[in-house]
Amino acid sequence: MVKQRTLKRVVKASGIGLHSGQKVLINFVPHHIDGGIIFRRIDLDPPVEIQANALLIQEAFMCSNLVREDIKVGTIEHVMSAIAGLGIDNLIIEVSASEVPIMDGSAGPFIYLLMQGELAEQDAPKKFIRILKPVEALIDDKHAIFTPHSGFQLNFTIDFDHPAFAKEYQSVSIDFSTETFVYEVSEARTFGFMKDLDYLKANNLALGASLDNAIGVDDTGVVNEEGLRFADEFVRHKILDAVGDLYLLGHQIIAKFDGYKSGHALNNQLLRNVKNDPTSYEIVTFNNDNDCPISYVSVT
Repeated sequence: MVKQRTLKRVVKASGIGLHSGQKVLINFVPHHIDGGIIFRRIDLDPPVEIQANALLIQEAFMCSNLVREDIKVGTIEHVMSAIAGLGIDNLIIEVSASEVPIMDGSAGPFIYLLMQGELAEQDAPKKFIRILKPVEALIDDKHAIFTPHSGFQLNFTIDFDHPAFAKEYQSVSIDFSTETFVYEVSEARTFGFMKDLDYLKANNLALGASLDNAIGVDDTGVVNEEGLRFADEFVRHKILDAVGDLYLLGHQIIAKFDGYKSGHALNNQLLRNVKNDPTSYEIVTFNNDNDCPISYVSVT
């Protein structure tokens, strides 16, 4: 049986909020079977819990934000991506502010922290959402589409007419597994344009942004002295974002995902379109590990 996963023990860390610029404590806490992914604001009295649920995304400009009764947990996509990448089903993420820390701008540090807590299988079948027919979300020339597929394949294309974005590195295709996610996706960092920084900070955004937690792009190319981690790091990060955004459907997805210039808002609209059509999907489990079309082989 493909089983649900949580952690064996609590893991604690801290970092800076990308948009708030505040120091944030983050704790990963094991959670019970069928508990799902929960964010807990421990800076509030009493603490407030928010389910990682696509229908609770109310703000999706530049990042994915969960909102419940005016209480927010923002910039959740990278940690959600790491959780999905490791096949974790049940977890409580405690944060001491309204935003998850940005770490180095990728999911890599979260992978490391979660592995320190050690993955623990739980005595219950892991649930998957299998897409049964095409579902799409469209905005202008941008699209995000699910089609039936045996596995979880992600195809993404960005379209930037800029010297830093070589045309041959603006598309990528990934057959999702824990191994491919960790080694081919998780280290890809978020990116931003230096010319937008003053405007964003004037609007209380990107207050914690630096070249330590993002790829900076000016008029000619990449500003970071170390350069890119992958030749196609920009589009790989979009895959990373999509993995995190799509996990808000509640379970790992069995489908093909095609994104063209898609972002957090469009990814979320795709999930809402799935939810609005119960005939578009089914919940499945696998009694035999060999029957599961997605590999969750642990990595070290």
